[in-house]
Amino acid sequence: MLHLVGRALLLSVTINLLCGGLLALCSVDAAAGTVPALNRRTQPVALQDRGDYWIDRTGQFTPEQVASTAAIPWKPMRTDAVYPVTSGVSMWVRFDVPPAQDAERWYLEVLYPPSIDRASLYTRDSAGGWKEQLAGDQVAVNKWPVPHLHPLFPMALSAAQPTHYLVRLENGHAFSAPLQFISEGHLIYSEQRVSLMLGIFFGLTGLAVLFCVIGIVWLRDPAYGLYALCAVLMGLTQAAVTGIGGLHLWPNWPWWNGVSTALLGTLAASATLLFTSSAVSLHERSPRLHWLIVGQASLSMVVAISLTALLPAASRVDMILALIVLLELSGLLVLVAAWERGDRFAPWLILSYLPVIVSSSWTLARYAERIPAGFFALYGMQLGLALQLPIVLAVLMLRSQQRHENTRRLHGLDRVDPATGLINGHVFATRLFRMIARSGRLDHQSAVVLIDLINSEQIQRDFGRKAANELPLRVAGRLLSTAREIDSAARLSEQRFGMLVEGPFSAEDAATLGPRIVARCLMPYKGLPVDCMAKVHVAYALIPFQGSTGQELLARLEERLAAAPANSRRTVFMLDEASPSQPPWCQSHIQPRD
Repeated sequence: MLHLVGRALLLSVTINLLCGGLLALCSVDAAAGTVPALNRRTQPVALQDRGDYWIDRTGQFTPEQVASTAAIPWKPMRTDAVYPVTSGVSMWVRFDVPPAQDAERWYLEVLYPPSIDRASLYTRDSAGGWKEQLAGDQVAVNKWPVPHLHPLFPMALSAAQPTHYLVRLENGHAFSAPLQFISEGHLIYSEQRVSLMLGIFFGLTGLAVLFCVIGIVWLRDPAYGLYALCAVLMGLTQAAVTGIGGLHLWPNWPWWNGVSTALLGTLAASATLLFTSSAVSLHERSPRLHWLIVGQASLSMVVAISLTALLPAASRVDMILALIVLLELSGLLVLVAAWERGDRFAPWLILSYLPVIVSSSWTLARYAERIPAGFFALYGMQLGLALQLPIVLAVLMLRSQQRHENTRRLHGLDRVDPATGLINGHVFATRLFRMIARSGRLDHQSAVVLIDLINSEQIQRDFGRKAANELPLRVAGRLLSTAREIDSAARLSEQRFGMLVEGPFSAEDAATLGPRIVARCLMPYKGLPVDCMAKVHVAYALIPFQGSTGQELLARLEERLAAAPANSRRTVFMLDEASPSQPPWCQSHIQPRD
């Protein structure tokens, strides 16, 4: 009998302990979590699981009802959690802040990019009511408690007792709510770092736009205009994402602040696709594919505007993200196709878009609430674009240089020899006329030189037609290496070249010039047999020459070369004068450059 009584007492004690434990657990759930002591040395102070949350499916609860309803199933907040909030649904957060002796002001920061639709901070006033501070995309930024890049609420702390707070968060789609506490001093410091990073990005963007405007005005290249549009739209998109736009560009437009990220992101992706098509000259390679790309970009803009106007945020987010990803993939496929077809700039454009694609994937994943907020999710897109801008600008510059060089060559065909790049006979005669007038005006001597290549037939017999055709090009290179920058070298016919040597120039200097040219032409040529050398005859005259005009002087030099025997051991001839004594080679007036 006593044994049964003992067992009954033990069972009763066990039941009482279990009930007490359950009551204790219930009492813990009924009380709000307490934030750790706010310490300036460890900032920012994250709320994490120190706060409790509850999702109001009706969206109708007031702070008075939330505070007085004991049946609300509060749950601890989770680090990096994504909360299933949509339109018409509210999320409530409660927490207590312990007494704070620090006189420095503290803030509650809702670090959510892009900004949340609506965030309210409630605290009790002296009369026992609830005082609201309101911020978010649906509120004009200039009406926030603290106009800032994202919602920021000043907190009224007590030095004697804990302070109870309620936070109400509303958004059109699921979101994470990284609430954290930050002191005024640390806030200023962190904003300086953010301002530095954003300043560098927007500075590069502005420089790129200015460079492109100059390019489209000066070079008439539509690719510059399209990239200027891309840079502007990308800059505006990042302004919307980071909060710069809402703070400085459209502080009075809460509706636009809420939809700007999606719309501007789609417009930027569409403009980038159009720029990609223009940069690789897709309209010339495949007109049908080019117009297909134009249609896709235009349709994407219309679809994005329609989705924003007709659908709620929760329904349009995934569609907007899919649209942007499709535009990026289309641009990448265009670049790959252009690369396969031999476009020399497509690989560099692919390289420039890799950091943007990587960083945009993080940003899009963050916008879709697939990853938590972090440094790369917040500012990775700016870093990717900052890496892209210099590469794209360099590609545009090289592309324009190539096109300008081709245009210059086409326009210069009437002035230069296409094979060697030397000036032709017409330009040579014009410069000779000017040099004669200049030498007479300045009272100094200059020189005109004609060079004949005399062994082309022998080269063709011994080494073939290819070597014979290549030899005049090599001679042109040797003449350019012999001439100074102020001198002129020309190709007058298939086997004849000319040089204008600017003065002051003496007879002794002229005497060294001819042998120097002969010696340079006799040196071996890279890629040709050692015995394949150019034999030349050189005729020269000092200017002014006995009142002769340029045409007369050239005619007499040609006659002098024609009169020289092909097998003559003498290779240098001075017009109407005996060959002067050769001065030392080290006194040559013109030095070779290679």
